[in-house]
Amino acid sequence: MLSSLRKAALLLLTLFTALGFSGFIQAPEARAADALELYTPYVDWSAAPGETVSYSIELINHSSSTLTADITLDQGGNNWESVMTAGGRDISKLAVKPDESQTISLQLEVPLQVDKGRYTFTLRAGQAVLPLVIHVSEQGTFNTELSVDQANMEGYSDSSFTYSAVLRNRTSTTQTYALTAQAPSGWDVRFKSDGTSVTSVEVEPNTEKSISIEVKPAEMVQADTYTIPIAASSGDSMAQAELEAVITGTYGMELTTSNNLLSADIQSGGTRKLDFVVHNTGTAELQDLSFSANAPTGWEVSFSPSTITSIAPGESKPVQATIKSSNKSLAGDYVVSVTANSSAKSASADLRITVESSVIWGWIGVLIILAVVAGIYYLFRKFGRR
Repeated sequence: MLSSLRKAALLLLTLFTALGFSGFIQAPEARAADALELYTPYVDWSAAPGETVSYSIELINHSSSTLTADITLDQGGNNWESVMTAGGRDISKLAVKPDESQTISLQLEVPLQVDKGRYTFTLRAGQAVLPLVIHVSEQGTFNTELSVDQANMEGYSDSSFTYSAVLRNRTSTTQTYALTAQAPSGWDVRFKSDGTSVTSVEVEPNTEKSISIEVKPAEMVQADTYTIPIAASSGDSMAQAELEAVITGTYGMELTTSNNLLSADIQSGGTRKLDFVVHNTGTAELQDLSFSANAPTGWEVSFSPSTITSIAPGESKPVQATIKSSNKSLAGDYVVSVTANSSAKSASADLRITVESSVIWGWIGVLIILAVVAGIYYLFRKFGRR
């Protein structure tokens, strides 16, 4: 009986010892599983194709002993490019001291060719799990894009049109794009990047470059709507866009005298009035006309009226110029250039002005000659008989 009791007690002792030892072994594992935590405030992000999403993640040890964990990223079949570092180096395992944390840097590259939608990833550190969600905001294209901010502009024939465009390289390699335009004959199209005229630009993968396009219409262009195709092309990709220029009218001005004669005469120090006519030969109204003259030194030129508010297409308006020559002007031909200026157009007329000697000086010369003759005659009469 006693022997049976001893055997039962020994059996129970062995059982409790085994159970106790097993609990001793499993308790730290259970505590380790609960002690590690992965934390980042940004668990649900939105990104565009080709963008790099960067996470700063804390691996926190809540236990009283140092814990080591394998670090893995489950992409759920997405197969995106990823880089996981700590302390500036790639990692696959981390050790964390009690009540401390380690920072994990995770970078995910959103592919250029990707569907718009929701993508999930799971970061694991031992038994700790951190779900991450990235919403791709637009459909990936994996090509080149050329967009113009304001493709339609309106102006007169002598206006300059400046368009702003953005060239985006959605490919995976650096591209050198040739810039071309198919403009009507006589038009001038120039591409500029960073303020410099260019014929090509280099754009790195998943970046963009701003380009300005300056368009100047042909000199005798008619009022109409004109389309100018532009293109950015490389060996691997090409993008196109269209510019539209609406020409609303043409400016034309002619300045001449009322009798179409561009010559006149004037006395030295004298004044001469000449009648001019300003013709609007274009299809747009001329506005805010003023007049000026380039004359020899000491000459004065004034206009009446001095300004004209506007001249409608096909109409003409008169203006009178008053020219006063210098008192020191010698006899001969002089040029006086008269100019009519408007806010959009100007016209000039060159006058040949002949300065004639004054009649008074002619009579003075005659009197001097007569006086000399009379003096000689007097001398001959007085001394000739001796």
